Amino acid sequence: MFVLAHLSDPHLAPLPAPRLSELLNKRALGYFNWRRKRSAVHRAEVLAAVVSDLQTRAFDHLAVTGDLINIALEAEFAPARKWLQSLGSPERVTLVPGNHDAYVSGAAARLLDAWDGYMRGDLGESFPFVRRRGPVALIGLSSAVATPPFMATGQLGAEQLARLDGILAELAREGLFRIVLIHHPPVSDAAHYIKRLTDGAALRAVLQRRGAELLVHGHDHVRNLIWLDGPNGPIPAVGVPSASAASNDPKESGGYHKFEIERASNAWRCTLIARGRVRNGQIAELERKPLLN
Repeated sequence: MFVLAHLSDPHLAPLPAPRLSELLNKRALGYFNWRRKRSAVHRAEVLAAVVSDLQTRAFDHLAVTGDLINIALEAEFAPARKWLQSLGSPERVTLVPGNHDAYVSGAAARLLDAWDGYMRGDLGESFPFVRRRGPVALIGLSSAVATPPFMATGQLGAEQLARLDGILAELAREGLFRIVLIHHPPVSDAAHYIKRLTDGAALRAVLQRRGAELLVHGHDHVRNLIWLDGPNGPIPAVGVPSASAASNDPKESGGYHKFEIERASNAWRCTLIARGRVRNGQIAELERKPLLN
């Protein structure tokens, strides 16, 4: 059995004090929003409890789907790397970035430099990249792009999508369990229009044509499962809450997922195990659900 752990959107706190020059753009709104609201939601002690619980559980690999930082201040990148290193080496931890990591123009290049080893494939390639781990292939996509104020959309672009098409086809021929990692969900409702993946329809078309066994994402800060069309049956797309969210709502409480993956009778089995914060502040199992059986 191969066990994948997945967490997302830690939004590492506290937010460093920005230089005045760093607030002469979209960051000013983000900083105001952090001081007004988000600092009460994303709590360092919640994240510490979630990570502590995760580290007591057996797993083979950890996927982190973005938004390590908040408004892409220069002082946020190095602490985020130290936090990544506390989770494990690049061999055992795979990262794809989120929109807050690429909050303003130039931040996408900065994050690639700061967290490089965690966002490369086995051959050193960048997005989309492939990491083969036992029976599993992790396919890392980047939907992280700088956006105008009040927008949090993501985009893959034609080049990533074209390469993804070929990657999924090749991995299918190898018989691997294909897991797509992306920050933005592949489908967003009207209420999340300003947070959507703008080329989500194109991503879904690739998946419908080539297939995958699982897609995991963050971004919406809610525990969610939807099913996408695939060539050989539906594909589970699973969202996880923010790992630092101080919420009593079980769908939004800080937590993480584990996926138990095994091959049996020439078919894949995959079980989702959700762990998260409960009312007493402890981390507990919230759900155990077969996805492929």
